[in-house]
Amino acid sequence: MLQQINIKDLAIVSSLEVELFPGMTVLTGETGAGKSILVDALGLVLGDRADTGMIRNDCDRAEITAIFDIRELPAVNQWLEENTLDDDGQCIIRRVLLRNGSSRAYINGSPAPLKSLQAIGEQLVDIHGQHAHQSLLRRQHQRALLDEYAGHGKLCQETARCYLTWREAEQELATLRSNEAERSARIDLLRYQINELNSLELGENELAELLQEHGLLSNAGNIIEHCNSALNLLDDEDAALSRINRAYNELQELSGMDSGLKSACDLLDSAAIQVSEALSSLRHYADNLELDPARLDHLDQRLQEIHDLARKYRCKPEEIPALLQQLQEELGQLEQSDTHLTALATQVDTLWNDYLGNARKLSQSRQEAAERLAQQVSDCMRTLDMPNGQFVAQVTPVAQDKATTNGLDQIDFLVSANPGQPPKPLAKVASGGELSRISLAIQVATASCTQVPTLIFDEVDVGIGGGTAEIVGRLLRQIGDSRQVLCVTHLPQVASQGHQHLRIEKASNGQETRTQVGRLDGDSRIDEIARMLGGVEITAQTLSHAREMVERTNS
Repeated sequence: MLQQINIKDLAIVSSLEVELFPGMTVLTGETGAGKSILVDALGLVLGDRADTGMIRNDCDRAEITAIFDIRELPAVNQWLEENTLDDDGQCIIRRVLLRNGSSRAYINGSPAPLKSLQAIGEQLVDIHGQHAHQSLLRRQHQRALLDEYAGHGKLCQETARCYLTWREAEQELATLRSNEAERSARIDLLRYQINELNSLELGENELAELLQEHGLLSNAGNIIEHCNSALNLLDDEDAALSRINRAYNELQELSGMDSGLKSACDLLDSAAIQVSEALSSLRHYADNLELDPARLDHLDQRLQEIHDLARKYRCKPEEIPALLQQLQEELGQLEQSDTHLTALATQVDTLWNDYLGNARKLSQSRQEAAERLAQQVSDCMRTLDMPNGQFVAQVTPVAQDKATTNGLDQIDFLVSANPGQPPKPLAKVASGGELSRISLAIQVATASCTQVPTLIFDEVDVGIGGGTAEIVGRLLRQIGDSRQVLCVTHLPQVASQGHQHLRIEKASNGQETRTQVGRLDGDSRIDEIARMLGGVEITAQTLSHAREMVERTNS
């Protein structure tokens, strides 16, 4: 329940503090006094868009605070707890508007985005505006009203969730299928390239070994020539080995005379042995080195194959194995997408069936609620001086290709105001006055089943008067017996039905205009209702009528 609203520097309000109570509270006052400012201010703390033009002249900011008692609202308490904003059974929402166009919002002292204000606001207050009958002509609004009346909000959310999930998967499937030709062509190309690279059968170290052997064979003649030259230098009669042996023999004879020559003899002996071993190794190498033109041609052809394929794929010969692995991985991924496409198609079917199941449940719930709403609104229309009024909430199935997040139904509000006249869309049959009464009947019917604790009716009685206005007042008072009702009205018949009465008036000191709110009781309330009854001069008869209206309500 809304306990208090404080307004500072908003429109023509400099500072205003309004305490509110359970039941039906009526707000009255002269035209332009600022009655709807309270409603606008409450809309701001509940997340409505702000406008710098709403800030009072010569002020840099406006501030609105609303205090709610939520001790008996478990859903609201749970929401606050989930968002770490709970505060012992109380919810304080504050909105600050700044002249630079920005605004700040707070819930129980913690900064909060407008979405949070809107989320909690729809659980705290339901505002029925004076132009509700205009929005009533829109099919989207009619559906929203029926769904609110039916109370199947969770089913609506689940239906929307199923639709969005299905739609996302369906779009992914469509994208995959649209790329099928391109994907298939890529798979064919990859398979060809992989087969071509595999047919090369390039071993792990084959390229390095081929290059080494090719280098050896292509230079075999030159190597053999140099090997023979080296052998000659080492092993001819006047070559290195012969000279070393002769030197050794010369010194060996003298070493017996002088032991100092022994070291030189030993070194020459060792050198002769090493040269001899080198000769043996060199002869063995030269004997095993053959000129093999056929083998060299084979190596040339093999290397040419490798280089040609590398050139074709624009890579280095040594990069061919890595390229082959890369192409194989890509092919594997594309082939897996076949499996993914099949699985996704199955998933899309499953998601669609989930959506259909929820949409059909929603349709059934709407049909049942439509019958109840039609009866309740029709009864209320007759109460509002439309004795032959008939209201129909028509739920029409639509084709599955017209499915939306809102299900598979088209909702139309139809009405018949005269006997023998078939129900037709509101815009085609209802006059302005009739539309106001039908709108009010629908609002009263939907308000009776809402779980929102505070209902605000902002001049919803426009276009009616007389006995019908008194009936409207009774209906609103009846709602006020179980919920908090705030009603802005110009009609004395409605104002006299309130459990509490607030008068909003302007006061001017010649320099500025301020809005004030006063609580009316006893004679002050009778005076206000007498003023509303009309006439420049309030007569004793008018006062008597006003007193009678108040007493009749309280009797």
